[in-house]
Amino acid sequence: MRGTAARRYRVAGTREKFNSDKRYGVRHGREMLAMKRLTSALGKVIEISIVLLLAGMAAMIFLNVVLRYGFNSGLVISEEMSRFFFVWLTFIGAVLAFAENAHLGVETMVRLFGRRGRIICMALSNALILLCVAVLFWGTWLQAPINITMRSPVAGLPLAYVFGVTFFTALGIGVIAIWRLFKILTGRVTDAEIAHFVGDYDSVDSLLERGE
Repeated sequence: MRGTAARRYRVAGTREKFNSDKRYGVRHGREMLAMKRLTSALGKVIEISIVLLLAGMAAMIFLNVVLRYGFNSGLVISEEMSRFFFVWLTFIGAVLAFAENAHLGVETMVRLFGRRGRIICMALSNALILLCVAVLFWGTWLQAPINITMRSPVAGLPLAYVFGVTFFTALGIGVIAIWRLFKILTGRVTDAEIAHFVGDYDSVDSLLERGE
């Protein structure tokens, strides 16, 4: 009787643990799906903003060229605004490029490591990036009172609106870096994400073959 009761207890404990793990897996999957949808939506918004800025910059330059050579006139504001558009385009695009690991990187040494070494490099890289964007945000914050009082020569636009785009860049890249560090520390980073970071899209199969 005692043996039967003990077996029933172990079976019940195993079943409870299985159900608990199953519930955790479902909840974790829902969280990851919601985060993926959110990042995808934000990525689309950034992409549309970049397209609009690029289209506006091209349209202003083209119109100014036509007016100058065809009608001996021009839009004075177009040259200045096209430069501002280019600044916004660059700093907004930096967030999208970081999210897609599209920034310039040297992966020669990182590729020599196994899975654990690559994760460590990934964590160090994101920690350093987080430090850099913190300095960028703080510097922009200190410069903001000066930029508010200064205006562009032609459009009369406060320069805080121009250089304030670095707030968006610092926050955007910082949030992505924090999220990646969170995934690394909680063991949620996938082999595909590691391969994307290294730039070696065949590394998933090679790591599995080596049993890492």
